Amino acid sequence: MPAEAATTITPPPLSGVLETGLYVDDIGRARAFYEGVLGLKPMVADDRFCAYEAGPASVLLLFRRGYTREPVEVPGGVIPPHDGHGPLHFALAIPETALAAWIAHLERAGVALEGRVDWKKGGVSLYFRDPDGHLVELATPGLWPNY
Repeated sequence: MPAEAATTITPPPLSGVLETGLYVDDIGRARAFYEGVLGLKPMVADDRFCAYEAGPASVLLLFRRGYTREPVEVPGGVIPPHDGHGPLHFALAIPETALAAWIAHLERAGVALEGRVDWKKGGVSLYFRDPDGHLVELATPGLWPNY
């Protein structure tokens, strides 16, 4: 659909981003990081993927790279194939009051901060890498007009 045609059509409303997916080389290593460093609790997991609650109505999915290239039959239907390569980026929301505690926690966990941005609207973003090189961001309110 041409870009100009897309602007003349009003789509139904969205409720938010429900899932963010990352592709990892070693699911056990990735789980150790996300559970040990970030404190996420798995909702569902197997040797192919792991799903974490990442806040209200928000799920972080870890997929073992190359293991999602075939359709997956689940009760109720089929999940089409997907995969990804290269370092990706995602952000997790944190309260402003937890910023100093997160900085101290990451230091104790041996996770090096790669960057920090103090945004014009008052938010702060901390950036670091997971074991697969994905850029993880922890962000306080004041980053976007809607956050």
